[in-house]
Amino acid sequence: MGEKKREIVKKAKRVVVKVGSAVIAGGDFDRIAGDLAALISEGREVVLVSSGSIAMGMEKLGLKERPSAIPERQAIAALGQTALMARYEEAFAKFDRKVAQILLTHDDFADRKRFRNAQNTVSELLDMGVVPVINENDTVAVDELKFGDNDNLSALTTSLCGADVQIILTDIDSVYDKNPRKHDDAGRISFIEDIDSFELHPSSIDTGAYGTGGMVTKVSSAATAAHHGCATVIASGMEDGVMARVFAGEDVGTFVPAKEDRLTRKKHWIAYSTRPTGRVFVDDGARGALVGKGKSLLPSGIVKIDGTFEAGEVVHCVDSGGMEFARGVVNYNSGEIDRIKGLKSGEIEAALGYRVYDEVIHRDNLVVM
Repeated sequence: MGEKKREIVKKAKRVVVKVGSAVIAGGDFDRIAGDLAALISEGREVVLVSSGSIAMGMEKLGLKERPSAIPERQAIAALGQTALMARYEEAFAKFDRKVAQILLTHDDFADRKRFRNAQNTVSELLDMGVVPVINENDTVAVDELKFGDNDNLSALTTSLCGADVQIILTDIDSVYDKNPRKHDDAGRISFIEDIDSFELHPSSIDTGAYGTGGMVTKVSSAATAAHHGCATVIASGMEDGVMARVFAGEDVGTFVPAKEDRLTRKKHWIAYSTRPTGRVFVDDGARGALVGKGKSLLPSGIVKIDGTFEAGEVVHCVDSGGMEFARGVVNYNSGEIDRIKGLKSGEIEAALGYRVYDEVIHRDNLVVM
């Protein structure tokens, strides 16, 4: 089954390739550029998500350990980002390819207008035959510098550009049932059918001197991409010829297929790109209607709200115990919802003096998590 599903990699038109800090620290930019240039020559479109600004900054300053203080990391990222792009520009030029830098933060994905602007930029660059090099804007990000930043960024980029396949190049050749650096009997996992139910062995929660995420965030990235309809291969970025073997359909790395019940791009954005700004507590009947029947959230099912938010923002939908089960875009702000909670749709106008929508969250703007 896994071998058959790997065939889709051969047919992939648009590819996101994520290169980790440990790979960048190896310094073989020419090999990375050559591999990606070969994919482009085959008629594929390639978007590169690259870590490495902090690693390059550490190298320039002669640091051996990743700083813990955020201001220091931001300064080192600023120093390293120019060096990183210079290396990529030089390497890709050897294969007659041009590169363009795109620096993003989570807010660029959370804001729908900025998300579309980034989409358009990437699309235009690909049309020009230029390789977009996307990195987290570490010089201004704070929360984004935490655990798993660029693995998550790569997954969101698959939605941003409508990728068919995501390739995550790391310093381990596959996902294993245990951490191979700690267990001699660790077994390689070639294929993960159901990424949502897959659990890593506790020993696999590990990070290096340069990176932040370890294997946990790479598996999480594969899950996010899968729900957008994008397959993922997690493979070694330290070996020659890996990319060619992956796209030949060989049993290389760990393959995670796309979900057949993929989310639409809009719902994927709601589920993974946004940062909910509040919580809406619903009763058991409303929860059942949303989860089991695909219904919209009506004011009658709302018990209370938490937080301050405007109409058009994304909120958590939680049960009576505070457990999130869905998230969606609200049609009314927090004050309005507080006034109409528990009412029937026909009573909205009497409570507010107007009625814009019957639903607080329409089912087309709601994702069950």
